[in-house]
Amino acid sequence: MGLINTLLRAVTWWNGATLNTLIYTSRKGVKVGEDEQGNIFYRNHDDKKRWVIFNGEAEASRVSSDWHGWLHYTYKEPPTEKPLTHKKWEKPHEENLTGTALAYAPAGSIRKPEPAVRRDYEAWSPE
Repeated sequence: MGLINTLLRAVTWWNGATLNTLIYTSRKGVKVGEDEQGNIFYRNHDDKKRWVIFNGEAEASRVSSDWHGWLHYTYKEPPTEKPLTHKKWEKPHEENLTGTALAYAPAGSIRKPEPAVRRDYEAWSPE
């Protein structure tokens, strides 16, 4: 499985990082931290650039608000050094599931395995 992952990373930009990004990261990157999904966050030596190497598919909604704020210079310190305080009513971060099998489907949706039986609708047919 390791060889397949290596080949996928070499020829696809959406699985992890491109070859150029990996080379740049190995030469100039300073690892800052890692989130619960295994995404690794880096900065360069003078902190003028910040980036993330995704663990798997490169999907921006997989970055939590804590790390998003750090990536966009809203916070100087990364969440590994100064974690944000969260309210007890806050839900944990969840990536955008639109377009996946786990996306929300309302009752009666044709995407549900068994659509709901509707008793409040009668199909029209011409006479």
